[in-house]
Amino acid sequence: MIYAREKAGLTQLELAERCGVSQQLVSKIESGVRNATPRVLNKFAAALNCPVVVLEAKREAAETGAL
Repeated sequence: MIYAREKAGLTQLELAERCGVSQQLVSKIESGVRNATPRVLNKFAAALNCPVVVLEAKREAAETGAL
């Protein structure tokens, strides 16, 4: 998700504000401390103008250390 957010030119705070969540939640999701709910994941995808599957693929790769 970090890649998609940075490619969109957004800070964590800007993404959080667009999605109606806290910057702390965005940070925790990006660092792998928390998982995004399907609802929040859909909000991220809309704000980042990318398919949900892209965010899921990046998350799965990060979790397995494949990045």
